[in-house]
Amino acid sequence: MSHAGWQSVGDERFDATAAVGGVRGIIESSAPGIVFVVAFLGWGGFQVPTIAAVATMVVAVAVRLVQRQPISPALGGVVGVVIGAVWAWIAGEPSEYFVPGFVTNAITAVVLTASIVARWPVVGFVLAAARGASLTAWRADAHIRAVCARGTVIMAVMFAFKLAVQVPLYLANQVAVLGVVKLAMGVPLFALTAWIVWNVVRSVELPQGPPDLPQPKE
Repeated sequence: MSHAGWQSVGDERFDATAAVGGVRGIIESSAPGIVFVVAFLGWGGFQVPTIAAVATMVVAVAVRLVQRQPISPALGGVVGVVIGAVWAWIAGEPSEYFVPGFVTNAITAVVLTASIVARWPVVGFVLAAARGASLTAWRADAHIRAVCARGTVIMAVMFAFKLAVQVPLYLANQVAVLGVVKLAMGVPLFALTAWIVWNVVRSVELPQGPPDLPQPKE
């Protein structure tokens, strides 16, 4: 997820298009996966689909450079595609292209869950950063902490759900189906989840105190 995607959760008004990086962000995040699936269906194997996916992402970055636009929105996608491509190339199996994504989703779900257990829910920091409030003062309010924990749970469930659906397809070597499902559970699912979390936390009034306010005892 992009920085803009996380920030949308804490915005005063929810903008689904902005949450997924705008129309261009949708295209840049979806194109490599679409090209990979199409190339796999057309040529099979792992080499052509992998090269095609990487080339698509490189073109997206090149276009931004030519237009003298920031490339940072596309860099996250580049890293993900390249890692997936290298993994698939080393393994010699097209299905391995998706493994780094599984690892990323698993780590994110664990971090989100751990933040809830530690009573430092990630959504609280996202909310504070988006609204320009103290990054830690909100923890002194048990209600705010609880609301942010609920929002964080929703985010964690989304990542866990993606794994629950996609990993069995990977184990069954259903590459084309997995590619389509991954696309469907990418931008659309994140936009829906971000909107749900936004509705959960939008009424929260954050304290504007300094970040070094005394924190509640655990």
